[in-house]
Amino acid sequence: MKFSLINPESFSQALSGSDYGEAFLEKSSGLSIRYEDSKVEDIGSVSDLGLGLRHLKKSGSSIQTFQAVSQKFEAEEAFRLKESLFGKAKKEAPLSFRPLEQFTHSFRIDPKEAPLEDKINLLRLIDSSLRKNFKLIRQISLSYGEREREIAILNSEGSFQVEHRTAVLLSINVIVEENGILQTGHEVIGGLKGYELLEQGTVLRLAHAAAARAEAKLKAPKAKAGEMQVILSNSAGGTFIHEAIGHSLEVDHVQEGSSPAYIGKMGQVVAPETITVIDDPTLPFYRGSFYFDDEGHKSQPTVLVKNGVLTNYLYDRTTAMKEGKRSNGHGRRESFHCRPIPRMSNLYIAPGPDDPKEILKNLKTGIFVTRMGGGQVNTATSEFVFELDDAFWVENGEIKHRVRDANLMGIGPEILKSIDKVGWDIGWGIGTCGKDGQGVPVGDGQPTLHIPKILVGGSGEK
Repeated sequence: MKFSLINPESFSQALSGSDYGEAFLEKSSGLSIRYEDSKVEDIGSVSDLGLGLRHLKKSGSSIQTFQAVSQKFEAEEAFRLKESLFGKAKKEAPLSFRPLEQFTHSFRIDPKEAPLEDKINLLRLIDSSLRKNFKLIRQISLSYGEREREIAILNSEGSFQVEHRTAVLLSINVIVEENGILQTGHEVIGGLKGYELLEQGTVLRLAHAAAARAEAKLKAPKAKAGEMQVILSNSAGGTFIHEAIGHSLEVDHVQEGSSPAYIGKMGQVVAPETITVIDDPTLPFYRGSFYFDDEGHKSQPTVLVKNGVLTNYLYDRTTAMKEGKRSNGHGRRESFHCRPIPRMSNLYIAPGPDDPKEILKNLKTGIFVTRMGGGQVNTATSEFVFELDDAFWVENGEIKHRVRDANLMGIGPEILKSIDKVGWDIGWGIGTCGKDGQGVPVGDGQPTLHIPKILVGGSGEK
């Protein structure tokens, strides 16, 4: 059954009778391949379909949520779920629905149509090419994933929307070893695209770059520890902005009091004038993009910080209702099994006024970060720690040598306020963001940034 052929009026009685009623229908399928030690370790194929019914009832500043799910998605099943939540109810006046709004993210090659053997052969080609060209390889781990997801949302406000999303992801992880020292190199490519994303030339270049970095780090000295100047290159991706401020501006953290750094700060200066932070799910083909969020709000760019001033938070419907506002379209859920919560999509710091080359040239001593690793943040304290996947020691504006085994530590709002140079370039990273047990695809971006003082963790000689 195609969701676009649904008669929305048949859901009318299931959605009425509360301040807000919503049916979230989903069909999804996916394939994953894990390739390690020059062989296929695992092939997984999954499919799911079902219905999530949700009703919200507001009483003062409190909102009650009633939710139930089923593996079926007929209108009769939605009404049965409603009765399981509320019991027998009087017949409500029928709802009227606006015309269907539907959107498909375009792609050239449907991943489902690409033969499984071609996908395995691509992983085999990457593995053999790396082993042929890099002699210190200890382990190669490759992961391929594809997912097709069609969702439909009908709600008591009269919306009827259908969206089709197809995504592809390839992760490359290389471990090298020499004289008992291990180093890793990592690359990932993905987005709302088809199998055309994995053109052999591009993928092989990324794989070789990961292995080359790993081998280069074997010869690099360990990073020195201490407070120092740090430049985050645009190639570092957006892990910093995602962890240092992004989670703290998901408004449920603010409302719960677990993000105290930004409570009551609307309209106040929270960053330098050169800093503007935007979350934009409308960017074509980006991993975190969507046409409408998982509550039916059409996507739109949301400016969170404008010229250093806090201007907005990320809202879903429930958190917006608590403040008598309208959601700005950031209610996301992993699947119909889950409730929507405020989430980032493609979060980035907008390009600034400074020449990236001059930012590096003016660094007397410090660390130049070209790739970030993993990171985490405690939203209650705003403390973060990020691993550095690739970084260099700089003296008098010149890169002297690569360093290894380093991380950055700090308090997000304080570090954000201290940034004094913002490049006019921008680069992106991608990932899967976890929150409350749900994982959703995201993109993160930033220009070159100069941080005058930040704590670098390392074990090298001072």
